[in-house]
Amino acid sequence: MSLKGEKKPGTGAVKVTAKKHRWYLGGIASAMAASCTHPLDLLKVHLQTQQKVEQRLVSMAVHVVRTQGVLALYNGLSASLTRQLTYSTTRYGLYEVGSARLRKGDGTFMRLSFSLYLAPLPFYQKIAVGALSGFIGGIIGNPADMVNVRMQNDVKIIDVAKRRNYKNVFDGLYRTATEEGISTWMKGVQMTSSRAVLITVAQVACYDQVKQLLLGSGYFSDNIITHFTGSFIAGTIATGITQPVDVMKTRLMEAKPGQYKSVLDCILYTARLGPMGFYKGFIPAWIRLEPYTILTWIFLEQLRVLFPLKES
Repeated sequence: MSLKGEKKPGTGAVKVTAKKHRWYLGGIASAMAASCTHPLDLLKVHLQTQQKVEQRLVSMAVHVVRTQGVLALYNGLSASLTRQLTYSTTRYGLYEVGSARLRKGDGTFMRLSFSLYLAPLPFYQKIAVGALSGFIGGIIGNPADMVNVRMQNDVKIIDVAKRRNYKNVFDGLYRTATEEGISTWMKGVQMTSSRAVLITVAQVACYDQVKQLLLGSGYFSDNIITHFTGSFIAGTIATGITQPVDVMKTRLMEAKPGQYKSVLDCILYTARLGPMGFYKGFIPAWIRLEPYTILTWIFLEQLRVLFPLKES
């Protein structure tokens, strides 16, 4: 639900127009953003799966293009889009519906001069809804996420015979189920769901809160400048708190059978690199997540304008 409004002098309440939106627009906006930032996501995966710091972002990009061609930067795109259409549709949709229900039933509505006023949703409630939405979205999106990581990392394997060579996300899902068991779809789900909790709180709940503060300041209106500012702040927060979990998720999904005995074993293995081992690929992760977050919210806010359901 989108809220636009102005502060009512002397009441502390906010006059709003509450608009209901189509819950699935978040997944569409995320897929649109992912199609733009996919090469950065691919390079991030390559950097995270290095045990030694062998290459940086630019040298990794040059290596991929030189050895595999420009189109190699889009390896796994079908899996990436499928992931967004499952994972992000779920988390944005649940957040939209959950926060709307809380606003409707929190008892803070007031009628003043025939206009509707209400107190903004408390930040802790936004965090709670975002965490739950992200957790469920992470589980639902894990199969496509696992195939996405594998397809992106395939070009890095020098021995062509050892590459998995999934044709697309559906081929990857079918082959992992038949060759390794359907349980492979949930490989790394602990890290995926944990990361999804953190990134949804930062990317969605924090954006919602920042946007509310900007609009309440009186210096911003509900336009693209506000959307850009809010999403920039949310993207930076999201990268900082999710990077360690993202590194572990990538390693677990890419791991060969038996490579790690448990999540703890993977953590200890990564820890041998020192504390910064958990922040490998931070710069490309920020470079990728920042524009992804900005584009997602700009696309989503515009989709909300184009396809509203009704005002209430």
